[in-house]
Amino acid sequence: MKLTKEQARQRRHRRVRGRVAGTPARPRLAVYRSNRGIYAQVIDDDAGRTLASASTETLDGVSGSKSDLATAVGREVARRALEAGVERVVFDRGGYLYHGRIKALADGARAGGLEF
Repeated sequence: MKLTKEQARQRRHRRVRGRVAGTPARPRLAVYRSNRGIYAQVIDDDAGRTLASASTETLDGVSGSKSDLATAVGREVARRALEAGVERVVFDRGGYLYHGRIKALADGARAGGLEF
């Protein structure tokens, strides 16, 4: 049986999630990428709470390529996480390759002040 691209990504994500979990000291920065936008959440898995989030839909007045938008989302989620008192996170790329928009979001989050 051949997996679709999405099924293969979900399988990779489940495998990674077996090892990566967000704690109160180091929450998980989870990323979801759609064709249109990119979404990021800082999650404390112990409490089951989202501490900060940002997406291309929540950004105002930012334009450019999808990678530019991903960088802006990374900076914004970092700003909101720092406001919530989070400085260190563990990066959950959601089964996507660490490349392109995912890398741009991670670089933006690092530039915004998050450590991972």
